[in-house]
Amino acid sequence: MLTSYFKFLTHQLTGWPRQNSYLFFFSLGCQVMTLVSAPITWLTLVTFIGTTLGVLCVLAINAAKSVNGFLGILSAICFIIVGFHAKNYLSIGEQVAYMITLDIPVLLSANWNINMAAKIRHFTPRSWLVALIATAVVYLVSGYLIGRLTDDPRPWVDAISFSISLTAGVICFLRFNNQYFWWLASGLAQLVLWFISYRQGTASLAMAVNSSIYLINDVLAFTVSPWYNAKLRHQLSEREQAYAEEMGLN
Repeated sequence: MLTSYFKFLTHQLTGWPRQNSYLFFFSLGCQVMTLVSAPITWLTLVTFIGTTLGVLCVLAINAAKSVNGFLGILSAICFIIVGFHAKNYLSIGEQVAYMITLDIPVLLSANWNINMAAKIRHFTPRSWLVALIATAVVYLVSGYLIGRLTDDPRPWVDAISFSISLTAGVICFLRFNNQYFWWLASGLAQLVLWFISYRQGTASLAMAVNSSIYLINDVLAFTVSPWYNAKLRHQLSEREQAYAEEMGLN
């Protein structure tokens, strides 16, 4: 059983759009340069591991590959440590929310893991309204609470990133391609948050670089990802169906 699972994970790392691979190695190069350009500490190492796994995770989502659940949990643990050190407490809540709404359900859901590309959906007008209202409510509640209950120096900036990312995680697990409007907004919010944190001396530049890579990935999703490219979605669905039949997963 364990051997079959690792074969499944290995398969999930294949068949990605070439642009995803290019972006990963570009990101890896940027993170290595960021790591060695300053004194290496346990925190910068944790940041490096987390950002590398995090990029792999978002690229897996982009490629409609369910290995993102496994990668997401590992990167979330690293980001929780970095967020606590930077006093970006809602970024910790954001990572916990990812694990609860996306990573763990993906790992446990056979429906998500088998030929997910064939199950991609689109928002209705009602879905748009629900998602926008949910984002606004989470923003107001989380910003107020984190400002009152903690010493977070950037509660409302933190809350923007948290609310958008939390909603995006839920939308992603529900397999709506509209998630990428939220991921794009989330990437912008996180870039601002971690750049401010870096300028205030509470985080490394690596987190801001990581947010920039996420933004590039989100832009790619609208063009070369199965979430939006119907031709690629059809090709991936056929390959995944053949793999599922070969492995007896149907």
